Order: sequence, then structure tokens, then C-alpha cells
Amino acid sequence: MKKGGILILTALLMLAAGCGGQRDGEGGAEEAEVSLSALYAGMAEACGWEEDYMTSVDGGLLEEYYPGLSGLSGKQLIAQVPAMSSDVNEIVLFQGETEEDGEKAAEILQARIDGQVEGGAWYPETLESWKSAKVLRQGAYAALIASGTHQEELEELFSFQFQSDEG
Repeated sequence: MKKGGILILTALLMLAAGCGGQRDGEGGAEEAEVSLSALYAGMAEACGWEEDYMTSVDGGLLEEYYPGLSGLSGKQLIAQVPAMSSDVNEIVLFQGETEEDGEKAAEILQARIDGQVEGGAWYPETLESWKSAKVLRQGAYAALIASGTHQEELEELFSFQFQSDEG
């Protein structure tokens, strides 16, 4: 039941964000831009996170957690962590100007995971969650998804945004 609800929510997010292939005037496919705000809102809803559960990572903390990310040419950036919790639920969604920006962002996000696995995560439970964390990339988009209880669902929500209607 839970998985079915997530798929329905994902489909609604795609419709709301205008995802899927759009056609240009000459019959070629043009990539639709994914709304990372809508994607994150869907993720939070799917996980049942209350409004004040997560908080934005910005300023000096953004640079501390993800050195170099704020220096990339980005169109959209959402970085969220729990406000007060020992649970691992860290979500970073990035859209760069170019695919190279997406690739650089993915490297920076992977360094965050590696740092947590190599000693940044202090407790055995959080270490296991960080070992399961993933960086996903699609063109100029990159995402860090680290969630002890919702890892697979969140990965699916991200990946579903980029599935083509054609096939």
C-alpha cells in the first residue's frame, strides 16, 4: 500500500512539475525542467515529515557539509537535514547549468557520504544508514539521498522524475 501511494504521489508530482518529454516546434524532444521544490515536497510528504522536522542547510554550514557546492553554477539547490534528530535523513537536490556542473556536484555529494562513512557518523545506527546512502545523477541534476528508513522510496521518487513517457 505504501509503495503504491508513493507511485501515485510521484505521478502527481510529474504532472505538477511539467515533467516528461516536451516537443519543440521541429519534432525533436526538449528536456523538461524538474521542479526540485515540488520533488522535495513530495519526498517530505511521502516520508511523513512534519513541517519543522527538516531545516535548510545554507551559508557556512553548506560549505562545511559540501565544500565547493555553493561555488558551482546552479539553477536550483535544496539541502535539508533534520532540525533536531539523530535519524539520518539528509537530502540534497541540485540542478546545475550544465552536465559538468551536475557531475562536479555528484563528486562533492559523494565526498560527504564518504566522510560520514569514514568516521563522521558517530553511532553504529547512523553509520549503517550512511553506508546505504546514494548519490544519483541525471544530466545536470545530482542528488544525495541518505535516509535510514526511506532510502529506497526517496531514490525511486528522484529517479521517476527523469523517466521518459516514450518507450
